[in-house]
Amino acid sequence: MNKLKLYACPECGLYYKEKELAKKCEAWCKEHNSCNLEITKYSINKKAL
Repeated sequence: MNKLKLYACPECGLYYKEKELAKKCEAWCKEHNSCNLEITKYSINKKAL
């Protein structure tokens, strides 16, 4: 069974397949105190996996 490596944004807790997206999400969250829909559309629902 293959395990998918996910990266979490420590600010909002959303998960991403790519580390770079998690870093972008974290930077946006810290700067704007909100989430960016253009970034979060790539988030993964961990429970659905």
